[in-house]
Amino acid sequence: MRIEFDRDTCIGMFQCTAEWDGFEEDNDAGKAILVDGEEVDEDLFAREIPEDAELDAKFAARSCPVDAITVYDDDGEQIIP
Repeated sequence: MRIEFDRDTCIGMFQCTAEWDGFEEDNDAGKAILVDGEEVDEDLFAREIPEDAELDAKFAARSCPVDAITVYDDDGEQIIP
């Protein structure tokens, strides 16, 4: 599974940080950070989700009020949102 995080869309509610430790708060910027994320486009970060964290990562994506987090399955199909 793969997760993408659009930092520009993020409004800093930090609900994702409560659901998965793959996200951290950047209080200075008022936005979340995708831990170990690689910037694949301007303000778009991505990383593979460890198998033991898939459920938490999905909860993090679903908790985002502005859909800044997208999850893809192993075949590259978007499953959240």
